[in-house]
Amino acid sequence: MANEAYSVVTRKGQITLPAEIRRALDIQEGDKVAVSLAEREQMAIIVRPVRSVAEATFGAVEPLKQPADLDMLRRAFEEGLAAEALSEASARDASQEPA
Repeated sequence: MANEAYSVVTRKGQITLPAEIRRALDIQEGDKVAVSLAEREQMAIIVRPVRSVAEATFGAVEPLKQPADLDMLRRAFEEGLAAEALSEASARDASQEPA
């Protein structure tokens, strides 16, 4: 086996993946790995990184439209509220004027 490395099994059944194996598989701290028995040999295991579909496909497709500019939306909302308040105040003042 070209990339064979050794590790020790602890009392809890845990092993440490040797650094050269982690580098070869690009496995980082916190990554998930799948461990399975090799199909042809019952005396071998396969360790492979498990990547989420979201992580693996992020950025693969351009969005149809760009995300909204939240500051611009907030300003437009505030300006709309201000215009509505002015309109209501003007209507109130007009209804209170003596005839």
